Amino acid sequence: MSSAKDKIKGHANEAVGKAKEGLGRATDNERLEAEGDAQQVKGKAQQVKGEAKDAVKKGIDRT
Repeated sequence: MSSAKDKIKGHANEAVGKAKEGLGRATDNERLEAEGDAQQVKGKAQQVKGEAKDAVKKGIDRT
């Protein structure tokens, strides 16, 4: 997967996770809130993965 796709998927997962977490809080649903929190973490990790790919590519391009 390209770095841009990783970043886009990461942002999407983070946004959906925030929505789930908020809905879980509003409905006092601990499971949904936890799922949302986990999805946000997954999204942040995907974004970091995309940024790492960019950094590696930039390093390779310099040589």
